[in-house]
Amino acid sequence: TGAAPLGRWMAGSPFAVPNPADLAEAFRWSEHRTVTKTALVSLHGNRYQVDPLLSGQRVELVFDPFDLSFLRVRANGQDAGTALPYQISRHSHPKARPETPAELPRPTTGIDYLGLIDTAHTRTVAEKVNYAAFAVDLESDTEPEQ
Repeated sequence: TGAAPLGRWMAGSPFAVPNPADLAEAFRWSEHRTVTKTALVSLHGNRYQVDPLLSGQRVELVFDPFDLSFLRVRANGQDAGTALPYQISRHSHPKARPETPAELPRPTTGIDYLGLIDTAHTRTVAEKVNYAAFAVDLESDTEPEQ
């Protein structure tokens, strides 16, 4: 083109931002299956019901690998509807790994350390303060000496 790469890049801006639906569609996975005579297709241990008119045809199943409960069906490059879950046993693709592994729960000892500290503190404070010494005996007949 005879133009510097940076100059050519800057001449093309602003760049279009993709539509979220188009972006999601770009990252979907697809596999080909043959529809049985009972209008069922199988994908990773799950069976799906499709349009009975597709019986015996080879179709393309387009899906999100993290959610196998919704599949789009394409026959001969044309949209042929949705595959409904017939018998679902696996809810995600076997090769789809979660982005962050789940943290294992820490084992508990069964000892309430804060409760033990609170009990010991309460016992120590109760021994140091003698509330009985503050009480005045009103019924005593003794008079203070002068």
